[in-house]
Amino acid sequence: MPLNLSAKPFAAPHAPPAFPSAPVDYSYLRQLVYEQSQNVLDPSRDYLFETRLAKLLRNHGLSHVEELIQLLRLKRDPTLERSVAEAMTINETSFFRDSRPFELLRGELLPPLIEKRAMMRSLRIWSAACSTGQEAFSTGMLLLEHFPQLAHWNVRIEGTDISNEVVHRCQSGTYHRIEMNRGLPARNIVRFFDHHGEDWTVKPELKKLCNFRQANLCGNQPPFSPPIDRFDVIFLRNVMLYFSQETRKKLLAHIHRLLAADGVLFLGSSEQPADPSIWTPVLAGGTCYYRPRQPS
Repeated sequence: MPLNLSAKPFAAPHAPPAFPSAPVDYSYLRQLVYEQSQNVLDPSRDYLFETRLAKLLRNHGLSHVEELIQLLRLKRDPTLERSVAEAMTINETSFFRDSRPFELLRGELLPPLIEKRAMMRSLRIWSAACSTGQEAFSTGMLLLEHFPQLAHWNVRIEGTDISNEVVHRCQSGTYHRIEMNRGLPARNIVRFFDHHGEDWTVKPELKKLCNFRQANLCGNQPPFSPPIDRFDVIFLRNVMLYFSQETRKKLLAHIHRLLAADGVLFLGSSEQPADPSIWTPVLAGGTCYYRPRQPS
């Protein structure tokens, strides 16, 4: 059959115009995250917005980050703004992460603290920025396994995090097999968890020691207030990596007021107090912890 060369060539349908046509204003998002969480995000990490906000975009029927920015600029939405900040928060953790602080607590720090609290029979521990709860539950396992004398004490482990999503996971106490294989001894799995398919759930004995709730460490209303609240041990590990020096100083001054005079503060291995005049560093067991002291 001869070709009809006079026929009009097939016209492909017009492709939709690319969106966005203008560069994404990441500076707007960086400022929003700072206002909500005090995290200072470097422009070199702007690419993270695309991946970490993907779920939030889908939930709001959006396709591009620029659409989200336009929506936020159109009308202030505190819930959406907080969701953006939460999505940009790093939630990397595991059971008994960096085991040295836990070994130090078991062998050197908790025995004298427990002896001093024998009259009050009370012990309070705070896991700040607790992420999905492994740090708090690890501490609870340590207490139950090595300090049976606390069975009739008022023991409370508080866990707080800026992200509602991860706090809900803490409260459920359920972890996938992959999470269970990261740093958790087999004996602890058998004693403290129930098995359900690919998931493991914290048993009531451990769960009742821990209380989790959403809180912003740098918000206008901190999660705890002195002198009502006092803690014997505070974990503030790998929290301040992206805080400004001013924010670190303010936060650690508040932590100082919350920590008992003979209490213990653990920071991340690469973190130091912003104001060394109110902290005494102690190097032991291959790690460093801090004791509060009065300013000179």
